[in-house]
Amino acid sequence: MIKTKERIVAAALQLFNEQGEANVTTNHIAAHLGISPGNLYYHFRNKNHIIARIFLQYSEHLRQSFTPLSGSMSSGSASPAMWFHYLDATFYVMWEFRFFYANLNDILQRDPELHQQYLAVQQELTLNLQALLRELNQQQVLIIADAEIAPLTDVLKMLVSFWVSYQSAQSLTPHISQAVLYEGVSRILLLLKPYFHPELGLELSGLMAHYQALSAKPSDPFHK
Repeated sequence: MIKTKERIVAAALQLFNEQGEANVTTNHIAAHLGISPGNLYYHFRNKNHIIARIFLQYSEHLRQSFTPLSGSMSSGSASPAMWFHYLDATFYVMWEFRFFYANLNDILQRDPELHQQYLAVQQELTLNLQALLRELNQQQVLIIADAEIAPLTDVLKMLVSFWVSYQSAQSLTPHISQAVLYEGVSRILLLLKPYFHPELGLELSGLMAHYQALSAKPSDPFHK
């Protein structure tokens, strides 16, 4: 049986994603679960406390998914499975925690402790991504000047961190669908395209076609 605390976190994540974090209160979460506000406050002091618990899930996903895979390129080239692992993980984190990306600055500004945790996780992610790019460089999958690895990492992180909020700002009636996020994933490949080894052009084209096709699919009415 799922514990009440876990149900509260799951319900909050669902409502934040569907309705926007700023539009959801603890009373909304309690009503959604059919429990009293007092029962919710027994487990969480306030909404920020709930968000902090969701952030633990977010940070754990980043650690598990973006640590360079040992042995993934031992044969001297990056396999398609390795690319799909990282790109699908990127899509997952943007989709599963899209409320966080949509309202990132506001959430962090009102919770300095969470902001510190976020910065620590981002620093860890930066080191992992730089290590991954260096490994791809060593295997001649990418050809990146050493001096460009750090700024390229920053640009990749920037794209992922602000793709949701950027897309939301492009419409008076924003709707972040899975297709919109797959479009963001295809932009990652577009950024990396100039650095791909010439012999891997066909592999890159196949990856880009895959994610571009996903971005062109109609929105799933059950995954808004």
